[in-house]
Amino acid sequence: MSEAAISPASARLAASPYARFLGLRIELAGETVTGVLPFAPHLIGNVVLPALHGGVVGAFLELTALAQLAQLAPGVSARTVDVTVDYLRSSRAVDSFARAEVLRLGRRVANVRAVAWQGDERRPVATLRGHFLLGRGTP
Repeated sequence: MSEAAISPASARLAASPYARFLGLRIELAGETVTGVLPFAPHLIGNVVLPALHGGVVGAFLELTALAQLAQLAPGVSARTVDVTVDYLRSSRAVDSFARAEVLRLGRRVANVRAVAWQGDERRPVATLRGHFLLGRGTP
């Protein structure tokens, strides 16, 4: 893929050092962004289970939501106002996936819902509800 063909969502993640640290990548299907978090040992928070760190899961959801916003509104920067993460079950030491849905895209604020799962999309491990402040320019 050439530099000119990089999607707005990919560019948003490339600008985030934490997304690079996590190894987060996206897959596009039209305008729909699916976040992929490949398992890596440094992401484990509970070595007894083992389970992914809750902060990793929350950041994964937030970054997926920001990537979805970037894809739907290129050229608009989005800054997190607040997020609420509901942890529904332990995130195992396997690859994780997330998808975000923009519920409202206004001139100044966007409301987004995101869901993360492992293996079975019908069994989410965590959900996010977020509010993002929109502006012009780079994030």
